[in-house]
Amino acid sequence: MLLEINDVHVHYHKVAALKGIDMEVPDDGIVTIIGANGAGKSTTLRAISGLVGISKGAIVFAGKRIDGLAPEKIVALGIAHVPEGRRVFPGLTVEENLRTGAFLRHDHTEVAKDLDEVFQHFPRLKERRKQWARSLSGGEQQMLAIGRALMSRPKMLVLDEPSMGLSPVMVQEIARIVRDIVHRGVPVVLVEQNAELALRLARFAYVLETGSIALQGPAHELHDNAHIRRAYLGG
Repeated sequence: MLLEINDVHVHYHKVAALKGIDMEVPDDGIVTIIGANGAGKSTTLRAISGLVGISKGAIVFAGKRIDGLAPEKIVALGIAHVPEGRRVFPGLTVEENLRTGAFLRHDHTEVAKDLDEVFQHFPRLKERRKQWARSLSGGEQQMLAIGRALMSRPKMLVLDEPSMGLSPVMVQEIARIVRDIVHRGVPVVLVEQNAELALRLARFAYVLETGSIALQGPAHELHDNAHIRRAYLGG
């Protein structure tokens, strides 16, 4: 397994956000985490990326224990995190935003090649490469956030609510982009409030409820699960 989360607990002060979760992510495909607001989905991603400390357990990536490492060291090991809300740098251009994703790299020729590849992958960003990020639509900012993450040459991509606030047409475009990333050999951990979309995209799924894993299994099986359909898929 590329990523192993073993008995991980996270507390915010005295409040338990994660209560001993176990997860595995293989080196291909999409693993999704679904659940209600406050279930611990984003906390799980933040724990993987080192943005929040764990109070118990272990997180192992590519055979190396990473809990306790600084976020930049986790990025250097190959985990790129696209946070909820996109969080691009509004006062930088599209190209400058993308180049920030390669801030730990010193292989300038390869960075230039990767920038060209991102522009091939996202032709809309190429058209807007000199525009301020603040001038982009929500969907374009989401593309920019994903492209910026890819500039780090990740071994795994962590996506938090990529469809949030987007039009139905743009949601389908983001879904296509995520599939394409996986087909290029980068596995994805996906947190997505749109459970229908998440279960269509993913190979395996975990359902979080109040900080614990309530259900897990192949995504297509959970899609047909009566409890999942009632709770997350509108019946």
